Amino acid sequence: MEWLEPLSQTMVARALTVSPTVYLLVNAAHIMAIGALFGAILSLDLRILGMFATVPLQSLALFLSRIAASGAVLAVLTGLCLFSVRPQEYAQNPAFLAKVSLVAFGVAHALAVHRTAGWRAILAGGTAPAPLRFSALLSSLIWISAIVAGRWIGFL
Repeated sequence: MEWLEPLSQTMVARALTVSPTVYLLVNAAHIMAIGALFGAILSLDLRILGMFATVPLQSLALFLSRIAASGAVLAVLTGLCLFSVRPQEYAQNPAFLAKVSLVAFGVAHALAVHRTAGWRAILAGGTAPAPLRFSALLSSLIWISAIVAGRWIGFL
């Protein structure tokens, strides 16, 4: 893991190491980004699964997907900054590796879902077909697992 050592010498890593305030702000931004990502995804997944039936799925789908995507981008960017502080340590942490894997799987899953006929159907005002409902359940499980893995990092 020595090849990761130069990351800890970048300007970003040094700023985070030297200034507790900068670290605090980046960490807070990471948590807020995760909140936006997960809040949007869970809300959309629950709606696809049939909850909150009075709220039109068509209008929620695009809006919440964009919030989730923005949250994902910010979470990844701030996560990379936080990773740079102790890259070798994090790269050997099983919880961190699980989190990164789950996030990658969650993003790939979301991108795949957005290419399905079921997704196009809800954007056109239709109802969510069974495969899309299954995908919503899977999505919720993936993202809950990613959050649990992320919290687990500090305990290993």
